[in-house]
Amino acid sequence: MRQLASRLRRLSPSCGPVRLIGVDGHAGSGKSTFAGRLAQALDGAPVLHLDDIASHDELFSWTGRLLSQVIEPFGRGDSAHYTPYDWRAHRFGAPRTLPAAPVVLVEGVGAGRRALRPFLACLLWMEVPPEESWTRGRARDGAEQRAFWDGWVPAEVRHFAEDPSRPHAALLVRQLEQRYEVLPGPAKGSGPNRDVTHREEPPAMW
Repeated sequence: MRQLASRLRRLSPSCGPVRLIGVDGHAGSGKSTFAGRLAQALDGAPVLHLDDIASHDELFSWTGRLLSQVIEPFGRGDSAHYTPYDWRAHRFGAPRTLPAAPVVLVEGVGAGRRALRPFLACLLWMEVPPEESWTRGRARDGAEQRAFWDGWVPAEVRHFAEDPSRPHAALLVRQLEQRYEVLPGPAKGSGPNRDVTHREEPPAMW
């Protein structure tokens, strides 16, 4: 993980002074856990969870809120202030500060969407099949969230059909029993900073 963190630190800033790193994948694919471990390797880099930006009424139509609350302030070199959504209370909470740190991780379904890619220094995709991811997610959330998942799955399918992220990922992340394998993604050699992200190195195991 330290090797990956070192590679990400070497990228050029992509959103003001920030190297914004997207971690995308199907719901239940392990994005939050991976992003948390990567953040530790990055000496406590801030992590923005897109579950805090989305809501029941806007599962995927939250781009404007993310741009205004996070991307635009970062572009000016300012800290961002966003209002996290409470999925149990069905309302947005008090503003939360997200500093314009050298590296900031954005994790969640849709982190690599078309509107955000110009602001990303690198996009990582969790390489887990959708059915396996959704099975994990349903098991994690339990019967209480069964109705939510019944609505989420077709919404996610529609989202990725209209705005796929994986073809634009610079790196693919596979979770093994006790480590992660990071491989070149479909976007190798294209887009901003890809020459830095993809030096001629063998697949990395962390």
